[in-house]
Amino acid sequence: MYNTSNNTPKSEIDQRIANLKKLLENNHIEAALLVQRADLFYFSGTIQEAHLFVPLNAEPVLMVFKSLDRAIAESSLSRIVALESPRAIPEILNHYGYALPQTIGMELDVLPVNLYVNYQRTFEDRHLVDISHLIRLVRALKSPYEIDLMRRAARLSDEVAEQVPALLHAGMTELELAGQVEAEARKRGHQGVVRMRLWGSEMFYGHLMAGPSAAVPSFLSSPTGGTGASPAVAQGPGFRPIQRHEPVLVDYVFALNGYYSDHARIFSIGELPEDLMAAQAAMVELQALIKEEAKPGVACGAIYDLALEWTRAKGYEEHFMGVGKERIRFIGHGVGVELDEYPFLAAGQKLELQAGMTLALEPKLIFPEKGVVGIENTHLVTENGLAQFGRFQDDIVIV
Repeated sequence: MYNTSNNTPKSEIDQRIANLKKLLENNHIEAALLVQRADLFYFSGTIQEAHLFVPLNAEPVLMVFKSLDRAIAESSLSRIVALESPRAIPEILNHYGYALPQTIGMELDVLPVNLYVNYQRTFEDRHLVDISHLIRLVRALKSPYEIDLMRRAARLSDEVAEQVPALLHAGMTELELAGQVEAEARKRGHQGVVRMRLWGSEMFYGHLMAGPSAAVPSFLSSPTGGTGASPAVAQGPGFRPIQRHEPVLVDYVFALNGYYSDHARIFSIGELPEDLMAAQAAMVELQALIKEEAKPGVACGAIYDLALEWTRAKGYEEHFMGVGKERIRFIGHGVGVELDEYPFLAAGQKLELQAGMTLALEPKLIFPEKGVVGIENTHLVTENGLAQFGRFQDDIVIV
């Protein structure tokens, strides 16, 4: 009945829970109660509507509202039970002989206030604390299993990019091209959902924009925005016809079995003006520099500072990652089961890179009334720097 061929292996789930327990213990937190979709998938293997209780010294319990049968089919956890209401959680834990802990960690970065208040009532005088930082630290280090999934997603990103030259022609709208490119992604198994943790952030596949509309800013924490189909979306492709001799940005996420490859390339129908060609070459050069410098032990903020200093020396500072007050102050972000995971290569970030982290590096230049150039690839942090997953050419593809 259920497709279980892509279930997360039990060994993965067990190791993830063990890693979380270690951080909980180090921070004197007795148990975790997880409810957010991405976290449920990561720690239990299912995104069914559920509560995952992780005590320090006992087996976790997955309490499922809907759908219990599917959760049992998808998760390798041994204790999976039905849950009629969160108010029944203390009773279920008592059934397993678990005393209700005094300190319970929850995802307070994403938990709605009304639900938080309800949990406070359910757990009475217990102390609810935020463990979102600890969760994201666990998820930041990828296992060989996760890295393999992301490599596969990157290969499919390359395959989708390879289809663009045959699809792109002058006069078609951004939305028309986007629909055709997205169809190519779906044919290759794109899951169709791109999850982001930051409140209010959302995205459909990614950004595909051409010429001046690519330089239109949006609410999203991204160097690019786009006009979108309407103010109800306010980002991504719109109805503007694509012209010759302008940069066409195809900045798409391939989502495979819950894991992402973030991948951007520039296409053009005919040659671009020399200044844009030179700007693209500069961003490819900057990518190469950062790949060498981003090694374990380097603070994430130092990588952003390096990029800012380099673009200033090259004369591109005013266009780097946005223009004026619309500029964002990062050059890369972690990627995994969400598109905005740790680490963030951003101004002031003290978190140090570690081998096994995966991140999307995206140096871009924004030129109002002209468009966007730049590059984005997903990488693995290794002892020797960043190992790039994608293999499709970084230079502009002239159609």
